[in-house]
Amino acid sequence: MDIVVCVKQIPDPADPGELDSDTNTLKRDMKLIMDESDSYGVEMALQLRDAAGEGEVTLVSMAPNEEVNGLRSALAMGADKAILVSDEALAGTDALGTARVLAAAIGRAQADLILAATESSDGYTGTVPEQVAELLGLPSVTFAKEIQADSGEVVVKRQTEAGYDEVRCPLPAVVSVTAGVVEPRYPSFKGIMAAKSKPMDQVGIGDLGISAEQVGWAGGGQEITDVSPAPEREAGEIITDEGDAHERIVALLEELRIV
Repeated sequence: MDIVVCVKQIPDPADPGELDSDTNTLKRDMKLIMDESDSYGVEMALQLRDAAGEGEVTLVSMAPNEEVNGLRSALAMGADKAILVSDEALAGTDALGTARVLAAAIGRAQADLILAATESSDGYTGTVPEQVAELLGLPSVTFAKEIQADSGEVVVKRQTEAGYDEVRCPLPAVVSVTAGVVEPRYPSFKGIMAAKSKPMDQVGIGDLGISAEQVGWAGGGQEITDVSPAPEREAGEIITDEGDAHERIVALLEELRIV
């Protein structure tokens, strides 16, 4: 089974980071790491490939400055190869532009299944996997907690508030994976060394047939005009138990329409 996994490389969440004064966007000129939410998709892909007994796992990523650190981490886990799209024209690209780039890059690989995280840790739009599916003309299944693939179809347990729905659809398909559904493996020393020699196809938007007008600030047609600190949380009400604390708590819950 040949599987493509979309991997976003982001600034380390442990580092507060810094905003660009001109664009009010997060600076990405430092070392980037694989988004933790994507590590679940990588692990899921590796398990599906191993269960099938054949096939490859290909990573697809869009990142500035030809950054590959996050991709190397996924290759060290066991992925077979990667496609990196890096181009100065991509600065400021919105969710739809990102999906357009990823879809074009995915088209360079033969894929039975495309996996992605439900949403990235630095963007939280939650729209890119579905946009990729639409651009590729493929069915999309979201919030997958379990995936099985066999006989040309994928069977997904789709997480819901009440439990899960079992969804079946033909392959190829795009499936977004919920964080925490599998335990991502730690790269071994052998895997880390092997990752350095695995194929890494680096391309620009011209190689994908995408013009500068379709991506970046021009393609998104958006501008961040202002960024301000979130308001500080106000102190909550302290209830001292004088024998009637339970009544006051129930009254508060009723006021909030929780009970």
